[in-house]
Amino acid sequence: MFAMLLAGPVALTSCGAQIDRHGHVFIDIDLQDIQPGQSKEEVQTLLGSPDTTSSIGSDAWYYISTTQKTIAFLKPYEIDRQVLAVYFDGSETVQQVAHYGMKDGIVVNYFKGETPARGKDLGLLEQLFGNLSNRQMFKDKSGGGGPAGIPGI
Repeated sequence: MFAMLLAGPVALTSCGAQIDRHGHVFIDIDLQDIQPGQSKEEVQTLLGSPDTTSSIGSDAWYYISTTQKTIAFLKPYEIDRQVLAVYFDGSETVQQVAHYGMKDGIVVNYFKGETPARGKDLGLLEQLFGNLSNRQMFKDKSGGGGPAGIPGI
C-alpha cells in the first residue's frame, strides 16, 4: 500500500513538461548596442557568428532563438521564437535592425534537423518483403546463378 502511495507522485512528475532552448542566447545589452552605421565586424564582435545569412535582395544576418516544450512522449512544440535580423547596405554597414517573434510568423525558413527517408514512404509489408522482389531481379535468365555467374544469389 505504501509503495502505491509513493508511485503516484513519481508517475505524475515523470509526465511534467520539459523546456528546451535552441539557438542564439540573447542578452538585452547586446541587442541595444547594435546600431545603424556599424560594420559587420562590430556586429560579429557583439553577437558572434550569425545563425544564418541571406544575400537575396539585401545582405542580412539572422540570429535565431527558439524555445520548445515537450510533454511526456508527445512531439515538442514551439512556445517562443526570437529572430534578430541585421540588414547591411552595399558598404557592409548596418542599415536596419529588426526584431521578430512568433506573432510575426516564419521570417526565416530554417533547417529543423529532419531528413526525409525513403523507408517512411513504404508500408510495413513493403519494408519487410521488399527485398524478395530484388532477389528475383538478380537471377540469371539462363539459370546459371546470380550476377557474374555467382551461384546461390
